[in-house]
Amino acid sequence: MPNKEKTNTRLAVDTLVSYCKRYWLLIFIAVLCAAASAVFSVISPDYISQITETIQNGIGMTGVNIDMGEIARIGGILIAMYGAGCVLGYLQAFLMNHISCNMGKKMRSDISNKINRTPLNYFDTHNFGDTLSRVTNDVDTVSQSANSSIVTLVSAVVTFIGCMIMMFVTEWRMALTAIGSSLLGFFLMGGILGKSQKYFSARQQSLAEVNAHIEEYYAGQNIVRAYNAESRNLEVFKESNEKLRKHTLRAEFLSGLMMPLMGFVGNLGYAAVCIVGAALAFSGSIQFSVVVAFMLYVRLFTSPLSQLAQGVSGMQSAVAASGRVAEFLAEEELSDESCKTDRLDHVKGDVTFDHVSFGYTPDKTIIHDFSVEIKAGQKVAIVGPTGAGKTTLVNLLMRFYELNKGRISVDGIPLDSITRENIHDIFGMVLQDTWLFEGSIRDNLNFGKTNISDEKLMEICGQCGLKHFVDTLPEGLDTALSDNLTVSAGQKQLLTIARAMAENAPVLILDEATSSVDTRTEAKIQKAMNALTAGRTSFVIAHRLSTIKDADLILYMEGGDVKETGNHETLMNMHGRYEALYNSQFA
Repeated sequence: MPNKEKTNTRLAVDTLVSYCKRYWLLIFIAVLCAAASAVFSVISPDYISQITETIQNGIGMTGVNIDMGEIARIGGILIAMYGAGCVLGYLQAFLMNHISCNMGKKMRSDISNKINRTPLNYFDTHNFGDTLSRVTNDVDTVSQSANSSIVTLVSAVVTFIGCMIMMFVTEWRMALTAIGSSLLGFFLMGGILGKSQKYFSARQQSLAEVNAHIEEYYAGQNIVRAYNAESRNLEVFKESNEKLRKHTLRAEFLSGLMMPLMGFVGNLGYAAVCIVGAALAFSGSIQFSVVVAFMLYVRLFTSPLSQLAQGVSGMQSAVAASGRVAEFLAEEELSDESCKTDRLDHVKGDVTFDHVSFGYTPDKTIIHDFSVEIKAGQKVAIVGPTGAGKTTLVNLLMRFYELNKGRISVDGIPLDSITRENIHDIFGMVLQDTWLFEGSIRDNLNFGKTNISDEKLMEICGQCGLKHFVDTLPEGLDTALSDNLTVSAGQKQLLTIARAMAENAPVLILDEATSSVDTRTEAKIQKAMNALTAGRTSFVIAHRLSTIKDADLILYMEGGDVKETGNHETLMNMHGRYEALYNSQFA
């Protein structure tokens, strides 16, 4: 096995053990219950042998004189043992179900918390469907497999060892016969386990790829149909699905071999014990009751082999899924900011970019030595061709990404000296991608903030041109945004603008905030925005330059650098890049 695969397996096992440690007492009790239940199963053949011997001794040449009282006593003990084994088996199953459910809950919570601590560049390089698969399929596989496998393995081991001891105590020659015929099972099981683990890991990975494909293509179903890409989509899905089928088939085939092989070994041991026992009984070395006991012992002895095979198969699935969970939990996190004491509470809005350099990857710099000073209350427009670095500049301002070089300050305080939560409290943000969450319109407008009165929310809706839309809804602000409610792209964008206005942050960021609305609505929003941005520092990214003519400062960016700065009139009089871009929209 390659070193990397060994390391991943070790990490997966360590992660699984760390989650099990939280419930060590309950697992210990469940294991004791399973062990006790197995012990009752192991010693019960000895009592059946006693019943057989009592009946045999009661049948003589002079007639039948069976001690029914003794048989009743032994039968009562057997019933009590079987009843206790049943109760203990139920208790261990109940405890393990409780443990597995809580372990799954803890894993999902840890992944959810980890997502909040994971840098955004992780999601730039990983598929959302793959991450989603870790939260759902992998966690479910770990909890279900661990639930069924841990106690199964313990019960099988106890039964196996107990049967071995009881067989040697009862008759050593027949014990050697049973063990010798069962050794074949161990060798076969070891060989299968060595080959099957990689297929369990590959199956979990293939399942994540299928989920990622479904999440991507189902979410973009309108694009798929608009471009007649159904055939291509189906081909890609078939390819991923076929890969999943192959890995699942191989994993299940190898693990499925164990049960019939163990059945064959059990039958072989059963036949060997019957032949040897019959020979010993006819020679007078043992009584017939010993043969009866060993027939039960062999069944109990080979049954743990099948249980071991089943338990190990389940643990392989758990380890494979646990590895994917551990891999995500081990990802790099955002730096700890508990030691930062600086805080911006009363913000004027002076923003300074001081020789800022940044690249999403170390080998490709997007922003080159960018510097600019923005005074409080200024409206700053950032324009330029696609790929110039406009949105990247905003991401750096929000500290979604850390700078490679330089510094960004607000009111003279560097952003890297205050917490991200404080930074996000300072900025209100509207993106061109409209994100609405499940819940009512009120919940979306109040998202992440304290409740605002309905009167204030309706006033904001009026400023954004949403009042008529909200008034026509059956439940007004309480209307749930769901698949049954048709909301246009423009209305979604208006809702995100209203959300930013409700936040009432001292600094605003508007990234193509009116790209999905019509000209008349845009004019209304522009008027509302002018009122909203009055006295506040605001950054506006726009491709329709007519919307930013009144900006106090316009930054024309190209290739990650600011090429031209000034207001609209100044830049037009420069007859440079900005003028060419502006005129191109009216050519």
